[in-house]
Amino acid sequence: MIKSIGVFALGAMLSLSAAAQDMNGPGPPSGTEMEADSAAHFAWADVLRVDPVYGTVQVPAQTCYNQTVVEQKPGHSGIGTVLGAVVGGVLGNTIGHGGGRSLATVVGAVGGGVAGNKLGGQSGGQYQTTQTTCRQTATVGQQQIIGYDVQYRYHGDVYVSRLSYDPGERLRIRVSVGPAG
Repeated sequence: MIKSIGVFALGAMLSLSAAAQDMNGPGPPSGTEMEADSAAHFAWADVLRVDPVYGTVQVPAQTCYNQTVVEQKPGHSGIGTVLGAVVGGVLGNTIGHGGGRSLATVVGAVGGGVAGNKLGGQSGGQYQTTQTTCRQTATVGQQQIIGYDVQYRYHGDVYVSRLSYDPGERLRIRVSVGPAG
């Protein structure tokens, strides 16, 4: 005979409820719990059956796609111009003689700077790349476990409770005894 969380016998009421999954059990009941049910104690029941309960949960859905985009390469930093000017100035200085050495150094530095600027400027520009874009399209119903119907035996009687967790082989229960009337 399966009973649902309560048994009435000879003027006394015995009610059982699932308390926790931990085999060691929670600590003693709190003060308010003891005041509300001073005839309660905790015990262990053997789990006979656990059936998952499924429900539909709304989950956002999204669509993702790849698209080609045009990116801008970063422009040059001026390093080419500076290096070209230094190299040109050194070459102009080694080529020039006497009073023409200063002029050769200046011309070499300017020419090297122009050449370095042109070479360094070639690193900028545009290029194509692929980018993934996602957008939310709708919500869809998805089946998920929302609880467990647990059938358990305590002192020869069988009970059923819905729990939010799978208790395993044993279930800690709270036993409360009181007058029926």
